[in-house]
Amino acid sequence: MKNLPETRRLSPLYQIPLTLNDGTATEFGQFKGKVVLVVNVASNCGFTPQYAALESLYARFRDRGFEILGVPCNQFAGQEAGTDNDIAEFCERNYGVTFPLTSKADVRGRNQHPLYGELTKYKAGLLPGLVKWNFEKFLVGRDGQVAARFAPAVQPDSPKVLAAIEELLG
Repeated sequence: MKNLPETRRLSPLYQIPLTLNDGTATEFGQFKGKVVLVVNVASNCGFTPQYAALESLYARFRDRGFEILGVPCNQFAGQEAGTDNDIAEFCERNYGVTFPLTSKADVRGRNQHPLYGELTKYKAGLLPGLVKWNFEKFLVGRDGQVAARFAPAVQPDSPKVLAAIEELLG
């Protein structure tokens, strides 16, 4: 495998196991060949209204090979205290969320989910290393490589996020 050109190597992200909010076991590899926005989410955060913009992005781009993966996390001021079922009901009832959510996971620290262990290796921009707060966004290209990272305050439908998605979708 080490003799393959960089573009043909399998991304380490694709082998990472995921448990979806409904208990379904899968892996990040289900998104292979798609552009994916991975967002750590919370139901009781000042940024929670971003769910509406995320769902709008999903509706706008999913037919072009775009996915959103929400990762509920309770590590920031206890803002995601509910069960996986509570979270799913909240998202559907309040924001009509149809994009996939994982089961609740840690995005930093000793019990950091392996997905975030890989995502946070992306060091470009102002946000190297640890996830700083809820609704931080990682944009993964069709090749499984992290292409961009956006701060929690950056709206999902901001011009810079839209431009990055459009560029990766081609």
